[in-house]
Amino acid sequence: MDRISIAGTERTPEVDFDFPQGRLKLGGESYPEDAAAFFGPLQQALAAFLENRERGPLTFEIALTYFNSSSAKALMNMFMLLDDAAAGGAAVTVRWLHAADDDTIQEAGEDFAADFEHARFELVEQP
Repeated sequence: MDRISIAGTERTPEVDFDFPQGRLKLGGESYPEDAAAFFGPLQQALAAFLENRERGPLTFEIALTYFNSSSAKALMNMFMLLDDAAAGGAAVTVRWLHAADDDTIQEAGEDFAADFEHARFELVEQP
């Protein structure tokens, strides 16, 4: 699986899915006009990677400063794939980065974390 690297825009997050290294990153703001069109290929690539990957740790780091409900749904879909992989024995860590003074993003991370049963979910406060 190749690396997916997409520059962020004012409406879409920066994407760096380094599949060979097991490091996936999203950052910036996320409120694309068509969330399914933006996130669909990312979710499909993630599903294919998880289905065919060799063992090894996987880290998904999310550093979003804003996201809309459509993006939240897309994130949840990816998180479900990751949690299923962890249930199957994969070492999966999700790192949710938030500013120390951003209660909204922190609470969103806490809400996502509550849905995880198998993958490790870390809330990481940034200065």
